[in-house]
Amino acid sequence: MNKKLNNNRAEISDKIKRNQIIAILRFSQQSDVSNVIECLVTGGIKTLEITSNTPGYLEEISHARAKYPQILIGAGTIISAELAIESIAAGAQFLVTPNTDKEVIQIAHANNIPVLMGALTPTDIANCIKFDADFIKLFPAGSLGIKYFKDLSGPFSSTSLIPVGGVNINNIEDWFTAGAIGVGVGNDLSKAVNTTEEQKSLIELAQLYVSKLPKIQ
Repeated sequence: MNKKLNNNRAEISDKIKRNQIIAILRFSQQSDVSNVIECLVTGGIKTLEITSNTPGYLEEISHARAKYPQILIGAGTIISAELAIESIAAGAQFLVTPNTDKEVIQIAHANNIPVLMGALTPTDIANCIKFDADFIKLFPAGSLGIKYFKDLSGPFSSTSLIPVGGVNINNIEDWFTAGAIGVGVGNDLSKAVNTTEEQKSLIELAQLYVSKLPKIQ
């Protein structure tokens, strides 16, 4: 392997950390995906995840990779080895799971890309660490709240935790203050845009989210 390939996983992981926010795109219609991506990119979002239960998600990953080479495009809701393999083949630069799955990590790392591995309990997190997950996606974070997140940050203080589920424009800063190294945002940033006004609104919302991210030293 050449040096660039060897460094790929580390480079993508570093970009995920620096970008700090992942927009999670989950739609019931494939036709909604590309317009939303355009708005989010215009608004300053640099890391996007297209979920595997979005129709045509593989095609949309490939299309987004080609159109926005400067943006990180990952695949989400990767709950099996088969989904991992086909997502990587489509060009996904990282994988995201809702659960803890050693095989998905092994496939991703064999292809030199990082994984945001889903976890909720201390045992889940310990398993993610044992399996060498690049990031731990605390999910569904909002169900147990920021206090639970802070409690986990005690024994897992050196772990890269990314809360997903329940993060919104009103509490995003609280999650970072509690120790999150990044956040995933779904519902707010995954709204179909069918009019010029809706597009403008989504761009402005993306810009507002970006404005609330901690300044990188």
